[in-house]
Order: sequence, then structure tokens, then C-alpha cells
Amino acid sequence: MNNFIITLYNIWNVKELRKKIITTLGLLLVYRFGAYIPIPGINPLGISDFIEKFNLGSKGLMQILSSFTGGAFNRASILALGIMPYISASIIIQLMCIIIPYLQRLQRDGESGRRQISFITRWLTIGICLIQAPVYLISLTQQFIPFHSSKSTYLIDLDTFYGKSLFWIIGIMILTSGTLFTMWLGDKITDKGIGNGISLIIMSGIIARFPDAISKEIFSKLETGNGGLIVLFFEFLLWLLVILFSVIIIQAIRKIPVQYVSHYKSLGLDSQLIHKKHQYIPLKMTSAGVMPIIFSQAIMLFPLTFYDYVKNIKIKNFFHLFQDIYGIWYNLTIFVLVIVFTFFYTAIAIPVNQMADDLKRNGGHIPRIKPGKETAEYIDHILSTITLPGAVLLAIIAILPSIVFRMGFNQNFALFYGGTSLLIVVGVILDISQQVNIHLLNYHYDELMMIKYRNRRYAR
Repeated sequence: MNNFIITLYNIWNVKELRKKIITTLGLLLVYRFGAYIPIPGINPLGISDFIEKFNLGSKGLMQILSSFTGGAFNRASILALGIMPYISASIIIQLMCIIIPYLQRLQRDGESGRRQISFITRWLTIGICLIQAPVYLISLTQQFIPFHSSKSTYLIDLDTFYGKSLFWIIGIMILTSGTLFTMWLGDKITDKGIGNGISLIIMSGIIARFPDAISKEIFSKLETGNGGLIVLFFEFLLWLLVILFSVIIIQAIRKIPVQYVSHYKSLGLDSQLIHKKHQYIPLKMTSAGVMPIIFSQAIMLFPLTFYDYVKNIKIKNFFHLFQDIYGIWYNLTIFVLVIVFTFFYTAIAIPVNQMADDLKRNGGHIPRIKPGKETAEYIDHILSTITLPGAVLLAIIAILPSIVFRMGFNQNFALFYGGTSLLIVVGVILDISQQVNIHLLNYHYDELMMIKYRNRRYAR
């Protein structure tokens, strides 16, 4: 506890770090405020009453989509689409970089190439918003919150052509602008604050639902009696173990030793090696991170989005098997997809051939492994060996919310036992912790250098 207080004191004393943290918290507060502003034409009181009456917040599809926006999706907020269109655009661009030679060249162009790819990603984000915004408005008015079911929900008469056109035009513009504004906030947090802005925005939306989820879980257990406190104790103990398990998975790495030749000393006809610099290549057990789970959930949610618009009975019945996010078919499919996408995304994220070429070019080699092709095959073999258990463990985390829900946990609280929510929160907190430690180390290092410099001056 004393170390924690000392760390907080040190953080507050570092002016630059304190400014970054305050800036980050301020921008996140702006985002959370925007999540409560409804789309023009929506009555916020009417929509909250409707959601509470029909318990839409705990529906499978609504629950997952809302968890990434901190409830903005449920509230028909101006930030209802959140940052997900930008993430979708980033995923598409990453996949296209494998196929399109032009994007491959941009990737190799350094900083200027990254700026070009970022520019393309932003325009693609606008295109995705112009598709997702009308789909969201259709779902809002016909599926999630039908106009005729609650007259007090809408302030505009959607029965008239003028009212419907006005609502759609304003809604699409506002939702697209909301996503662009969220992107801007994320960039500002990355530049002026601490941590990755996009990840922090997603995490803030997930954590915003945590107090409500945990309070509902506590009240539900206390109301039932029959050892409710003991059950709560074991639930929280299990939750802490799951968090520890997630931290271990995220942090686990396999180190491949590498030697770099520094220089040679000439001894007549022979040359003697003077020094070898020993380093290692760190390969993460989960190099793909949370992307396989995001990919898998996106694929599973896509048919559910258009479930009500499908007329074919056979297709509709097939989709119905996957409609229950806590059902066996949904989770079995998610389990398989996460494993497949983990291998797929790892192959994209870690170019083993390029790593082998870079090692050879810089005079590095893996002991007892020939440079070039054999090095690439060796790295690929190690990567495949550690990715298999990593993929299985990721798949277990992905379906863990459904398992604990079947054990009697509250739906909202069950989401924090695994899946994308838990991995994003744990990953972002670990990243922020590392950045804070780096700032503190730099600060103390500068202090030590100043003291050393002053002592030298006084010694003279």
C-alpha cells in the first residue's frame, strides 16, 4: 500500500506526466458526455423508458454492441456508432495491405507511408459510417424501438415523408460526425495524453457499464439469501483469477536468442571475433491480441443484424440457432473462429520472412541456425508452436462469459469474465502502466544526471 501511495505521489510530482493524465481524463469525460446526447428527434426520456420496459439493454445483440460504446448504442446517442467504424476500416486496410501492392509499398515507406495509409483509413471510415448509419436508423425505428410502439420516443412524426426524410438526413450526418469526432478525440489523447487514444475510448465505454453490472449482481445474490455473501465472495475470487489468467496470457512471450557481430580484429592472415552482442526476439503467445475475438464476433453479429429482414424460412431457422449469444451453437462457432483467426492474424502481423532478411542484413543470426530461409522456417515453427496454446486459451476466454452465465451469474456481470471486454481493459491498463513507469524512470534518470552534474561542478 505504501508503494502505491509513493507511486501516486511521484506521478503527481512529474509535471509533464500529470498534465498528460489530466488531459486524457478530460477528453474521456467529453466522450462520456457525448454518449448521453441523443440524436435530434429522439426523446431521451421516452427511449430510456422503452428500453427499461422491454429490457432491451440485456438482449444479446444489443448487449454486445452497447458494451463497446458505453451504452451510447442503446440511448440512440450522437456517438451511437462509436469508434467501431474506424476499427472496421483499420482491419480492412490491414487485410488489403497483403493483397494490394500499392499499400505494401506505402507500408515500407516509413512515416510518410503510414500517413498515407492513415488518410485512406479515415476516408474508408466515412464510407463505412454512411453504410452503418442508415442500417442503425432502420434498426432503431423498425426493430429495436419501433415508432408505432412508443409515440413518446420520437419528437418527429415519422409517418410523414417530410418528418422521415428530415430524421434520416440529420441522423446520418450526426452519426457520421459523431464517429469522426470520436476519432479526433482518440488522436488527441494519443498525441497530448497518455496511452493509445482509441483503446482508451473503447475501455471507457466498457468500464462505464461495470458499476451497473456489479451492483445488479450484488443485489440479485443478496435478495436470494441462502449464502449469498459466500457465493459473491467466490464469484469475485473467480473473477480475480480470470483477470490474472488474462494478464499471464497477454504478457507471455517466447524469447529467441539472437547474436549480432560487433567487429573483428585483424591478426595477420586470420581475423578474430572480438565481441558478440546478445539479444533476443520476443514472440508473444497471443501476438494477435483481441483481434481474433473482434473478427469472430463481427462475423457472428452480421447475420443477426439482418435476421428480421430475411424471408426464407430455412435461412431464418439457421440464423435462429446462433441468435442466443449464450447458446451452445453460437459459442461453439465462436470457439472455432477465434482459433482460426488467431493463426490468420498472427501470420499477417508477424512477417517471418522479413524478420529473417532483416537479421541477415544487420549481421544477426540465431545460434545453430543458418541465416536466411532456415531462420525464417525456425521462427515460423516457434511461432506456430506457441500460437496453438495461445489460440485455445483466447477461445476459452471468448466463451467464458457464456459459461459463467450458465452458472447463474448476471448477464451484464458475465461479460466482464472474459471476451473482448476483459482483454481490452487488461491490455490497456497494462499499456498505461508501462508508459507511466517509463515516464517515472526518465524523470528519476534526469534528476540523477542533474545531481551528478552539480556534484562535478562543486568538485571543481
